[in-house]
Amino acid sequence: MNDEWVDWHRGYSRDGGLPRRLEVVQARIRAALDRSIARPVRVVSLCAGDGRDLLGALRDHPRARDVRARLIDLTPELVAAGRSEVAARGWTGIEFVLGDASTTDALVGAVPADLVLLCGIFGNIADDDVRATIAHVPELCAPGATVIWTRGRFAPDLTPTIRDWFRDAGFVEIAFTSIPRSTASVGVHRLAIPPRPFVPGLRLFTFLPREQRPSSRTGSPTAAPGPESGSK
Repeated sequence: MNDEWVDWHRGYSRDGGLPRRLEVVQARIRAALDRSIARPVRVVSLCAGDGRDLLGALRDHPRARDVRARLIDLTPELVAAGRSEVAARGWTGIEFVLGDASTTDALVGAVPADLVLLCGIFGNIADDDVRATIAHVPELCAPGATVIWTRGRFAPDLTPTIRDWFRDAGFVEIAFTSIPRSTASVGVHRLAIPPRPFVPGLRLFTFLPREQRPSSRTGSPTAAPGPESGSK
């Protein structure tokens, strides 16, 4: 399975929804850093791959050295690539962990976070796991934390329901972007309730076998660009 995700990352070098989604995610990360008054800014990224969403957003950003981040992934090649990038840039506050991001044990010592990245997860797990993960996100957050997530709008489109689940979990929506000429979308939410205590030892989600993942559905239509909510 690890080789699968190395191949998947090669999609960033091809024209399509993935690189356009990355541009939006990086822009939303930079905006979250601009809004944050925390020093340092604590970030966690689950299933982070080589971390190019966060690392790309930090290039030339004035708050790069304020960031204290933990990026977690199971693919050794991707983790090694991320560590190499961090070392080359001298970002001592950023750590890559080779491990299972689906369990809260992987986050011990890294939360509460000011920014939580859930990119590339929701299209690969069961809908019930998406809902359960969102319900536990307030336990990972510092007050007023920002959460950035992604999900394809392949039929049937779960993104309206995901947005409702974040609302029900105590978040307000900052932005929702439908990536043109693709099914990709990016959501941004801010925690509007007091954070809940962190609970170690929880399994948040389980990646489905490839053929069962929502992202692998065949015959799903390419969604037309949807409206983008205004930033708040």
